[in-house]
Amino acid sequence: MKQFDPFMDSVHSLQFDVIVIGSGVGGLTAAALLSRTGIRVAVLEKEPRVGGYLAGFKRKGFRFDTAIHWLNQCSATGSVSKVFDFIGKDPPSFKCLEKIQRYKSESIDFLLTNNPDEFKNLLIKTYPDDKQGIIRFFQKAKKIGASFNNFKTVLLAAETMNLLSRIKNILGLLRFGLPFIPFIPYSGKRMEKGLNKFFSNKKIHDVFSSETDLLSCLVPIGWAYYNDYQTPPPGGGQVIPQWLASVIKQHGNPLFLNTIVKRIVIENGIVKGVEASCKGKELLFKAKYVIAACDLDTVYSKLLPEGVISKKMINRLNTAEIYASSFTLSIALNCSAASLGFGEEMVHLFKDGISKDLHNSGDPDFSALSILAPSHKDHSLAPEGKGTLVVFMPAYMHQYDQWHTGAGIKRGEEYVELKNRIAEKLIERLELVYPGLAAQILFYEAATPVTHWRYTGNKNGTMMGTKPNKSNMRSGVARYKTPVKNLLIGGHWAELGGGVPIAVKAGTNAALIVLKEQLPVACQKIIGYFNAKLTLDEMNRAPEFKGPGQDLKVDTSG
Repeated sequence: MKQFDPFMDSVHSLQFDVIVIGSGVGGLTAAALLSRTGIRVAVLEKEPRVGGYLAGFKRKGFRFDTAIHWLNQCSATGSVSKVFDFIGKDPPSFKCLEKIQRYKSESIDFLLTNNPDEFKNLLIKTYPDDKQGIIRFFQKAKKIGASFNNFKTVLLAAETMNLLSRIKNILGLLRFGLPFIPFIPYSGKRMEKGLNKFFSNKKIHDVFSSETDLLSCLVPIGWAYYNDYQTPPPGGGQVIPQWLASVIKQHGNPLFLNTIVKRIVIENGIVKGVEASCKGKELLFKAKYVIAACDLDTVYSKLLPEGVISKKMINRLNTAEIYASSFTLSIALNCSAASLGFGEEMVHLFKDGISKDLHNSGDPDFSALSILAPSHKDHSLAPEGKGTLVVFMPAYMHQYDQWHTGAGIKRGEEYVELKNRIAEKLIERLELVYPGLAAQILFYEAATPVTHWRYTGNKNGTMMGTKPNKSNMRSGVARYKTPVKNLLIGGHWAELGGGVPIAVKAGTNAALIVLKEQLPVACQKIIGYFNAKLTLDEMNRAPEFKGPGQDLKVDTSG
């Protein structure tokens, strides 16, 4: 992707309506949606490629995604597709999965498909004494799935609404959350008590032994009931940010790559723009709004002057429970993944007879692993006759003295040796389950929490941000507005949870908050579209919006 060059343009080119910091899916969604309304927006990205966790990479003819397990809300009726359909023509296409997740250990091998009753019936056959509990468990999961099936009804944040709409929204959120609420307390050490409400046989507990809360057991089954699992588009997850970036550029708005934001400029409590460096030059970007679609701790502690954000708010963020990072192993195979026994489903590989803490410890000898074979569904990701695997293991920045980088996070020989040693241990574990795999490995690339932190800036290399648990809900750590007027949060830190649907939701709402103040008619029409009161054809004909443009063919060769 060609980088916008500020030095070939006049100083006036650095005056915008909105600056977006970060080119992950959240930031790009915000910028693309604003672009359709004619807003002058610039995206600033510290890396040479857009995408954040979806940037992916290419090695020796193999293409790898860096973060996707699977996608949700990307079917034709999903909230992500609804947003993308409005943003531009020819959005990425997604196919629904039939085989979703395999629960696999030394003694367990169960498959969750888009017909979850097959899984339910197999559990009943295997553990007949718990038949009624199993039936109730799947009934609860289906109700949770029904709520997620209506996720588009809670797409909009309260900040985008008037008072009457906020009242209606509260009722909608209650309806959405009712199936979840009884299970929220069952996390950590209380999870076993939650499983006991359904199962007396501890062997069934073992199926979910690596999950850290009861909802993590129920939600995947709920999604499956409503066929809400999709594969990345042809070319991999990186096609999503590439398409969004193409839309933004098509509307005449720039993306500044290799551009590091140094400071958010404020005057009298109001945002005025950002100071950044690009190609060794110091630049001042002026704007009425700044959407920070980047690490929230960096925004509060480094980009804003000391004292602007209260110690209470900073402490709330520092004590919030965030998702783990990952040790990610991307493997190029000299054969197809199918020839080794892999299918389209994600394999959740775990050990029998160990504690939940060990399953999530980041210890390569014991941690649960998630294994995907992306090339099984998308042959474009590997040369003909070859394949790809991606292995995820929970990992944490504090391990191994910050992965032998020390306080300064400086990578050297010790760091490289450590990550290669861990990679080899994981390959040994895979070889036990998939004999012959090791001999078919052409090469691999290993990423640690340090890697994820370096490329995304996310605190401790977290893969998604703040968890949607009870304490985070009470603290109100996730929010769109900041104490600085017109400084908004627009990435996954604006919401609890993570993944593409949450990032798209966050970017959409950050854009709508701007439009509510600057272009209220356009804002109301977009809200009407999301609430199914206006059709896509009506939106495309509306004078408030620039045309969706020509079909965009995204180059996936690089």
